[in-house]
Amino acid sequence: MERIMPYHFNSINIINPATIEGTIVYAIVLLICAVLLNRMMRLAVDRALARGSHLHIDRTRVKFISQLAQIIIYIITFFVYAHLIPALSNLGNAGLASVGVLSVVAGLAAQNTLGNLIAGISLLLYRPFNVGDRLQIAAPTGLETGMIESLNLGYTIIKTDDNRRVVVPNNLMASQTTINLTRDDSRAVCSVPIAISLESDLDQARAILLEIAGKNPKAQKICGCPVTRLDGSGIELTLSVWCADSLVAGDLKCDLLEEIKKKFDAKGIKLKKFVLIDGF
Repeated sequence: MERIMPYHFNSINIINPATIEGTIVYAIVLLICAVLLNRMMRLAVDRALARGSHLHIDRTRVKFISQLAQIIIYIITFFVYAHLIPALSNLGNAGLASVGVLSVVAGLAAQNTLGNLIAGISLLLYRPFNVGDRLQIAAPTGLETGMIESLNLGYTIIKTDDNRRVVVPNNLMASQTTINLTRDDSRAVCSVPIAISLESDLDQARAILLEIAGKNPKAQKICGCPVTRLDGSGIELTLSVWCADSLVAGDLKCDLLEEIKKKFDAKGIKLKKFVLIDGF
């Protein structure tokens, strides 16, 4: 009868990458090193962003580069592991001739992912917007307005005013027309068109509009209140007011419309609705 020899543990096998024990130990050690390095990087990024207001750090660029660096760390770790393990090294040399074909297949299979990654890098380089900016974009649900919450390797996430998340692929963000509402100057103009009857006192109506806007704390500066339309049905005045941002502009418009209605009713000024003719 053949005698099965018991397996004897040898400490030398642990540091020998050609043995099963060695391959397992090297894999565990390199994985731990990669995880620790990524954790240290995330902590450093979080600390840098926490002091960003004092150091003028670009949050968008730091977050994007940190995500890209974490992926690179794992890729480098894999190649180091493959270089240290003789079995993987020999396998890599044997399959070197098919790398080109595999690259083409992988590229076709992941063209959307790679396109999003490349588009994300272009957004980072050209910087049409940053994290925290308010944008208007065309979405399947219509025109959406919100704040850039995240710009990662594949997608741009926009938080809308009603707390929804619009997830847009980076290649679409890089190709579509986007309105940046807060770039360099977050102020916005609140425009309120008001149509009054021909019989109403134009000067009195304008004075009321300017008075209401001047008393509202959300209004920073009054641009003016010119006549913007005149026809046989009435006169249109457009009150334009500077405010802090587009979100405040929406709230201010609601406040002004309510006050204007009350004041006009008290003063006997009649409102009119224009009828569109041939699209005008």
